[in-house]
Amino acid sequence: MPAVDRPGSATEILTPTALNQLVRDLLEDALPRIWIEGELSNVARPASGHLYFTLKDAGAQIRGAMFKPKSTWLKFRPEAGMHVLMRARVSLYAPRGDYQLIVDHMEEAGEGALRRAFEELKAKLQAEGLFAEERKRPLPRFARRIGVITSASGAAIHDVLSVLERRFPLASVDVLPVPVQGREAPPAIEAMLRKASASARYDVLLLTRGGGSLEDLMAFNDEAVARAIHASAVPVVSAVGHEVDFSIADFVADLRAPTPSAAAELLVPDRTELLQDLRRQRERLHSLLERRLQTATQRLDHAMTRLQTQRPQARLAQGQERLHAARTRMTQCMQRMLRASEQRLEHDTLRLRNQHPRHRVALLEQHLREQHRRLRAGIAHRLDNVQRECASMRRALHAVSPLATLDRGYAIVFDEHGKTVRSVQSVGPDATLEVRLRDGILPVKHIPK
Repeated sequence: MPAVDRPGSATEILTPTALNQLVRDLLEDALPRIWIEGELSNVARPASGHLYFTLKDAGAQIRGAMFKPKSTWLKFRPEAGMHVLMRARVSLYAPRGDYQLIVDHMEEAGEGALRRAFEELKAKLQAEGLFAEERKRPLPRFARRIGVITSASGAAIHDVLSVLERRFPLASVDVLPVPVQGREAPPAIEAMLRKASASARYDVLLLTRGGGSLEDLMAFNDEAVARAIHASAVPVVSAVGHEVDFSIADFVADLRAPTPSAAAELLVPDRTELLQDLRRQRERLHSLLERRLQTATQRLDHAMTRLQTQRPQARLAQGQERLHAARTRMTQCMQRMLRASEQRLEHDTLRLRNQHPRHRVALLEQHLREQHRRLRAGIAHRLDNVQRECASMRRALHAVSPLATLDRGYAIVFDEHGKTVRSVQSVGPDATLEVRLRDGILPVKHIPK
């Protein structure tokens, strides 16, 4: 039977409290502050303000505590299931005899930290006005030269080039290669943005890459990249990741596209629609020209008609027509008067024959001769009046004729182009003129005083 150490021997007898104190001292002295990462569970924050939790991974768990005021300095709210990175010292909780972590710093690990950094930068830039809609510029309708800032070997550039070639092959596209993830990506993207903007070569810039995790897209959540987009002299289109992904570059850019292919469609018009629009415009232009030509032709016809009616020859012809009509009416009137006189003569002759008194024959013959004489005189007088009226009308027509003006000693002066000279100022020195007189044309030469 083995020997058993008893109280009072060389082995010291410890109480649970003393043992826990010994173990705690050993743990705290032997282990410095450590960094540890894991998943939170059983998170509790009592009224005291302290934070209690369990940190676990797939194979183990350990209790932990973060005491006030450090627990109030956290920039996020710890919740169960959250993956965190913390700095702590290892200690022992004596009442339960469990070792635990005393935490003095805690931050989100992995994507959680990246998301928090993303939100902080987003709030900062938004407060500075970099996201303001009023500063965003419209894209050119027809971009002649496009700069695409992306990875030269990524799938995004192939999608962009394919869409641009299909929709608008007239656009010239330059691929500006940069790394799109990793530490070297943000400075490379910033430098390329500033270089492309300063070159004044491009109508619009496209900043793009394919999808990925939040960590993969962090190059587009960089503050320097955001400020380079904001400072660009030409519009910038951002198409980073998939439709559900949003980056800081998307908010600062003049236009955000959900995918690289969608960005290419927004940058250039569809050539099919352009061709259809050109055909419609050509048809409208053709119709408009036809209407204007028809209107101009009608106006020309109207002007020619007015010109024809206002020519002296036309007015003279109209006067001759009126004279002919007056002469015709006068002849008809004379014929009617003659027929009426003849009818009255026949009537009187009939009455004379019917009455046939011998003693009235001589008187009636005398009266008849007198009536006949008066009739002849009336007719002659009427004819004389009509002839005077015709002569007066003829003189009036002759008076308004330009040729009558020449008969009175006036002349009409024409220049070498056949135009009427109305002022001395319109005739140049040594100009050859034609003076039209009543009986011919006299060529003269203008000699200034």
